[in-house]
Amino acid sequence: MIKDMLRRQRIETPSWAYGNSGTRFKVFAQQGVPRDPYEKLADAAQVQVHTGVAPTVALHIPWDKVDDYGDLARHAAEVGVSIGAINSNVFQDDDYMLGSVTHPDARVRAKALGHLLECVDIMDQTGSDTLKLWFSDGTNYPGQDDIRARQDRLAEALSAVYERLGEGQRFLLEYKLFEPAFYATDVPDWGTAYAHCVKLGPKAQVVVDTGHHAPGTNIEFIVAFLLREGKLGGFDFNSRFYADDDLMVGAADPFQLFRIMYEVIRGGGYTEETAFMLDQCHNIEPKIAGQIRSVMNVQEATAKALLVDRDALAGAQREGDVLGANAVFMDAYNTDVRPLLAELREEMGLAPDPMAAYAKSGYFQKIAADRVGGAQAGWGA
Repeated sequence: MIKDMLRRQRIETPSWAYGNSGTRFKVFAQQGVPRDPYEKLADAAQVQVHTGVAPTVALHIPWDKVDDYGDLARHAAEVGVSIGAINSNVFQDDDYMLGSVTHPDARVRAKALGHLLECVDIMDQTGSDTLKLWFSDGTNYPGQDDIRARQDRLAEALSAVYERLGEGQRFLLEYKLFEPAFYATDVPDWGTAYAHCVKLGPKAQVVVDTGHHAPGTNIEFIVAFLLREGKLGGFDFNSRFYADDDLMVGAADPFQLFRIMYEVIRGGGYTEETAFMLDQCHNIEPKIAGQIRSVMNVQEATAKALLVDRDALAGAQREGDVLGANAVFMDAYNTDVRPLLAELREEMGLAPDPMAAYAKSGYFQKIAADRVGGAQAGWGA
């Protein structure tokens, strides 16, 4: 039963994780980094080869802009993956200094909306069924703009995108507590995202980025609530120590990841309708290996969550047995699931240790030698 559940797990990797990335202070270049979206897909395919549960790759437009998206989708299939969510970008142009779809200038709003609709066109061409929306829009100073008017502008843009979606397509609305807007972010929390999505209808859902919350926020509560309301569309998995650090998922608080996955399973969200995506930047660690390790971290948290004795837990909860209920949780979390996952991989025809198998494959040495010269892909490029 547990193996069957783990066998059908799907974790999407992001194209931008394979390019050079860094902080606002420095981007450190690495060997073998892809020079275009085609090579990003080839690298992502290595994660699938060694884990067996990462068959799709999220694109970011315009970072992954190509002349022929149908050809890019065909290339993805040739290397063993497919195109996942299409991520829009309305934050890097100079025009967006004061916002994109909530900008006070109608010309800028029209430009931003045009890009969002272009992303739906790309969905049509690649076979993607998910558009992911994140807006850096907000203000830095009191009085800078009309807070309510900005919500009206946001609602208008979201409605236009919603109407453009085709059959079987949806969008996921992301939220972020702060940065780069420091006074009032236009989509600062799950409640704001939820309110807009509820008004629009079933094709609009909320995506939970695990790094986008204030310290101490109970993310698993948010997950449970959104599942209960049918509005949890998916996750952007990463880790945070301070803010939106985009570190490897499970690195900062693996117990939190376990708790989140338990609520996903408990709430019926462990299905193909919930997008489990990584959203990480590997600034100092190797790119492909960092993605493989991240996938393994999600697998381990999921396996532990599946081990929770739900009957025993429900019994302890009914009896008001606080320590007993907590012990059921901790017993599952403290179980070493690595042997189980190694056995599962062997049954799937994979090496029991994906990290070791990738290291022995020689793929990194090959791309480090082959990709010398030319412009390396990078965050924002």
